[in-house]
Amino acid sequence: MKLSLQTQKKVIPYLFLIPAITFFLVFQLFPIIKGIQMSFYNWSIMPGKVSEFIGWDNYTKAFNDPIVKLAAKNTLIYALVTVPGQMIFAMMAAVLLNTIPKGKGLFRALYYLPVVTSWVIVSLLIRYMFQSPQGVVNYILVDLLHIVDSPIPWLIDRRYAFIPICILGIWKGIGWSMVIYLAALQSVPKELEEVAEIDGANGWQRFWNITVPLISPTIVFTLVMLLIGAFNVFISVMIITNGGPMQQTEVLLLYGYHQAFDFLKFGYGSAISTMMAIALTVASFLQMKFLRRPVEI
Repeated sequence: MKLSLQTQKKVIPYLFLIPAITFFLVFQLFPIIKGIQMSFYNWSIMPGKVSEFIGWDNYTKAFNDPIVKLAAKNTLIYALVTVPGQMIFAMMAAVLLNTIPKGKGLFRALYYLPVVTSWVIVSLLIRYMFQSPQGVVNYILVDLLHIVDSPIPWLIDRRYAFIPICILGIWKGIGWSMVIYLAALQSVPKELEEVAEIDGANGWQRFWNITVPLISPTIVFTLVMLLIGAFNVFISVMIITNGGPMQQTEVLLLYGYHQAFDFLKFGYGSAISTMMAIALTVASFLQMKFLRRPVEI
């Protein structure tokens, strides 16, 4: 049966969407729903053993768990440090690249290289660099620059253990935001900046009063995406400190992982992940609602 041209125009787009929709339903939506279901059970993975329905007990336990509160605090600190850090350094790099006449492609690739580098590799590298007392960082601080008298116990002292993790989070994400900011900066009309320059505005005034308002939707977009990424921090913490020392660098995803796969408390681990997902969804919605404003010059 031959379909009419009008029917083909209506049907063919959906045929192309079927693989993506199927992938989303099977590998994303179904695990989310299954995880929410598991959070209401004392879930058992043993064959033939029935999982016990316990209602809201996992959530009540999570609300009263001091390690969950510590992990939530650490996750929030990580987000408050790495998200502004990535945005500020990425904006600086984008502005600099936007002003150079040649070599944008080369420098863009160099800045973006950390983004495509494996989290496992760079986490192991950071762990090696910050080892105490024989790490590279301590060697530079003690033996070369003589800034400190003795090696700093970076990964075994809770006062310092989170610093390498945050440094890695900022360094690894600069390139992603920089590419987005650079594209937004290149779309800013040059005529507006030229008029402002004629009126006597300096570089900072032109940037703050013209460029920033025009690219504000892009800034809000990167803020939301980086916040989501920060709350999903997992691999770097697991490899660098594994939540130590004494669980002082636990984050929500890592703690949920430990509960599920180390202690086989899959229901409790799912409850922690679900709580984090709800909080992140609400935070993202509020950001999109209150930070997105009409562009006014």
